[in-house]
Amino acid sequence: MKFQVEKVIIGSDHGGFALKQAVIAHLKENDIQVEDVGTYSTASCDYPEYAHKVCQKVQDGTYPLGILICGTGIGMSMAANKHKGIRAAACENTFSARMTRMHNDANVLCLGERVIGPGLACDMVDLFLSTDFQGGRHQARVDMVNSLDNQ
Repeated sequence: MKFQVEKVIIGSDHGGFALKQAVIAHLKENDIQVEDVGTYSTASCDYPEYAHKVCQKVQDGTYPLGILICGTGIGMSMAANKHKGIRAAACENTFSARMTRMHNDANVLCLGERVIGPGLACDMVDLFLSTDFQGGRHQARVDMVNSLDNQ
């Protein structure tokens, strides 16, 4: 599989810690550089803090794509999408992980440890990191979504 990026940023709360560890190991096995912004344990913490850390570095261009993991992926996606220019998608299957890049130019993948296992999560990460945005008719829609940042 040919990845579109050489590096990625990842974060989780306590509910996504174990899955994050599995995803990080998988990424490193595939020679993807990973910055882990926490959390670093299963101690209870607040997911918006980690969503913010990942999204800041995607916003400023340090990383082209990010990954966030919590219990369901939903809380992380909600927090991430509060950041201008972030198009975060909570996905639970490989089709969605591929299509959110292909049609929506998503730049943050949100996963749920309590919803999917590590094998499926790594397959989804692979598709997310290897799929190009199609552009074309989809670009106008992404532009419309981005324009909502200013409202």
